[in-house]
Amino acid sequence: MSSESVEQRKPRRWRWLTLAELLAVAAVTVSALTFWDNHADRAREREERMAAASRATTEATMLVLRGTPDRNGERISLTPVRDGQAIQAQTIAFPKALGTAPVDTAGNSRIEGGWFAEGLKKALKAAGRSDAAHGDERMPALIVTRYLVDGEAFEDRAIYDIGVELDRQFLGGSRVRLRGLSLVSRVKGGDGQQRLDKRWATLHPGTGPDGN
Repeated sequence: MSSESVEQRKPRRWRWLTLAELLAVAAVTVSALTFWDNHADRAREREERMAAASRATTEATMLVLRGTPDRNGERISLTPVRDGQAIQAQTIAFPKALGTAPVDTAGNSRIEGGWFAEGLKKALKAAGRSDAAHGDERMPALIVTRYLVDGEAFEDRAIYDIGVELDRQFLGGSRVRLRGLSLVSRVKGGDGQQRLDKRWATLHPGTGPDGN
């Protein structure tokens, strides 16, 4: 009975070891790819959760004011559109053409027509505008608001259009009635007054030195 020598069996054993190693390497590669894929999925999920949380935080802290006029149109009460925001104080600035100083408020967020009515009528009259009622006019204002969200302090700077109506009076002249409020744009940095005057000049050209 013949049998293979040790030297004859070596090449065959080497071939089987090589195949086993290849299978092991393939298994390790598949395992590594699976691990990496799972890790990448978890990383994407974390990034998506963080992005969603960041968006939610941004939305929660972004201030938009709602203006509610009173019955006589003499004032507009200002409140945040979103819940969880508490206004602490505000500064309302007006176009230079009105010659009206900024007004600071604390604890009672509002805009009163008496703050700027005379300046508005004089500016319109200087430009040859009639004080007869022609529906709603738009009068821009820069509103700087200090407010809290979950105890953290924020500041918002934005230009709003105040809806006003010039109501002719029986004995002459006109009365300014406030109708509402609408957001125009947010302001960053110290160019708020400049942008406010530009907005005024766009709405009411020829109504003062800044309106040409």
